[in-house]
Amino acid sequence: MSCNSSGCQSNCYKNGDQVSDSPPPPPTLAAANNSNNLCLKCKTNSPITPGSLSGDEARFCADCFRSNIYGKFRLAVTSQAMISPSDNVLVAFSGGPSSRVALQFVHGLQDRAQKNFEASKDKSLPVFGVGVAFIDESAVYPVSSDKVDGAIQDMRSVVSNLAPPTKQLHVVPIENIYASDSSDGKDRLTKLLDAVNDATGKEDLLLHLRMLALQMVASQNGYNRLILGSCTSRIACHVLAATVKGQGYSLSADIQYVDARWEIPVVLPLRDCTSQELNLLCQLDGLKTLQPFDSTPSGINGLISSFVNVLQEENSSRECTILRTAGKLTPFEFNRILETDNCNVPLAIRRRQKRYNLKTKESISSELFCPICNAPLKNFNSLNLSSLKSCQSSRFNAACCSSCQFQIIPKDPSSMGNFCSLLPQQVVDRAKHGNCSNLSLLRGQIQDCLLSDSEDET
Repeated sequence: MSCNSSGCQSNCYKNGDQVSDSPPPPPTLAAANNSNNLCLKCKTNSPITPGSLSGDEARFCADCFRSNIYGKFRLAVTSQAMISPSDNVLVAFSGGPSSRVALQFVHGLQDRAQKNFEASKDKSLPVFGVGVAFIDESAVYPVSSDKVDGAIQDMRSVVSNLAPPTKQLHVVPIENIYASDSSDGKDRLTKLLDAVNDATGKEDLLLHLRMLALQMVASQNGYNRLILGSCTSRIACHVLAATVKGQGYSLSADIQYVDARWEIPVVLPLRDCTSQELNLLCQLDGLKTLQPFDSTPSGINGLISSFVNVLQEENSSRECTILRTAGKLTPFEFNRILETDNCNVPLAIRRRQKRYNLKTKESISSELFCPICNAPLKNFNSLNLSSLKSCQSSRFNAACCSSCQFQIIPKDPSSMGNFCSLLPQQVVDRAKHGNCSNLSLLRGQIQDCLLSDSEDET
């Protein structure tokens, strides 16, 4: 019975079924262990098998992990306005986990756009097109034709099994950068690579030639975007390697979401995903990956790759830290998608472009580019008129960046003529175009010192 006394401190007035004001007992060890065995996000499913990943991602279940990776991809695409309904995008596909995930995610975007198009009444927004490009480098790597043919057949199967709209697979030998009907393209490519003695320079030159091939495929087939599967891990290695090679000035141009210095702008929607995450996603979703060529890096690139792997084993956030640190560098003006007034582009996308695009004061302007690697050059002071007359002269290296001068261009001046004769026409044209731009820039710099035609020289 209750005493109904307001001064009573014995709580005798409370019924036995009422909850006490005392704090609940601390959770038992068993309850804490059970909580750790649940997904960090949904608190329902079991997390991914330990050892697959480290960090918070390892505490996600398969569904939440998949949603997290796709969320990074979608945020990059939407915030940077990488793809609009009127676009025709080309996905660079090597068969590895990064490019395989990029293809799958781009297909997911297109599939959703197609369903929205079919469900809409006015059919006002078109569905962006998707193509796939594979660069056949069997002319460079010693690999059997049967292995390459089998890999290409598997790629055709992967692309054809994707839901409509149909996606075309472009298989292009890398020697086609000389000419699609050139019979001596393979021989010229072999001689060009053999003319480079440095192992790192040879790898870098092959990378530049691969980009030329992708640009050629995109340009010839009407694509206006080139999607690469470059991820955090690969970009982190590039940051350190470029620093070692003396490419610090042009480094910020290579690590942004958008790179529009090329004829066909290049975008990196997987920039915020690590290789470990992409590998695990391929395993979880059963995405078939291929490795037709043994392209293990060597030289400086190999040393940097091994070094970053050691750092990543010690601390799972090292790759992300490297990328975030390099991301503080000032980007260039071409690291953005140009704003458009096309009525086929939704207003939301146009507003997003204006919001996220770089302002002039937040970017670096560059009018000079290396004819070999297309890296932006810092200044014009080291060049002179005599070095700009001909791409075939021994002074061609004066128009190149310091990294190409040191690692790719022959040291012997007598070998320069043969080296220039082996370069693809795109590189030669770029050098000639650069020469004209350089002369125009030089004339602008000394315009105040020139006499006009009406002035008397005396």
